[in-house]
Amino acid sequence: MVPMKRMILFLAVLVSGPGLAQEPDRNQDRAAVENVLRQYRAAIERLDAAGTEVLFTQDSQVFENGGVEGSYANYLAHHLGPELGHFRAFRFSDVNVEVRFEGPVALAMERYNFRIEPHQGEAIERRGVTTSVLRKVGRVWRIVSMHGSSRAPRPAPRANP
Repeated sequence: MVPMKRMILFLAVLVSGPGLAQEPDRNQDRAAVENVLRQYRAAIERLDAAGTEVLFTQDSQVFENGGVEGSYANYLAHHLGPELGHFRAFRFSDVNVEVRFEGPVALAMERYNFRIEPHQGEAIERRGVTTSVLRKVGRVWRIVSMHGSSRAPRPAPRANP
């Protein structure tokens, strides 16, 4: 004979079914995803992307301003790395990050302003947006796909006299 407590537990599991299975707590995942994106921005601001490869999967893809950059390793070696050497400073501001989850992947959208001070020439100010797809590899989140674009900030509308 089955003890009553076991029977009640069995019935509770049977009635709840897989549709009512508890959704994993996404707060830790959200914080981890935001941290990956923050680490990447911090490296750009330091003008030193060394070690950022660990933030991306090996099969990652990077897209920037309408261009296909290939894997992050390719982007770092042929675009980002050399480009950072031309800057005296790079600063992000007004960063807004939104993260949502679709099954086992995280979709992130970052909106921000940035200012680049090249070694030569005038400072460049832009408004940017980046969308990233991340997946959990083991216990850590990694960027699978990143697409960034930017434009010059639009002037504020003038008030009618």
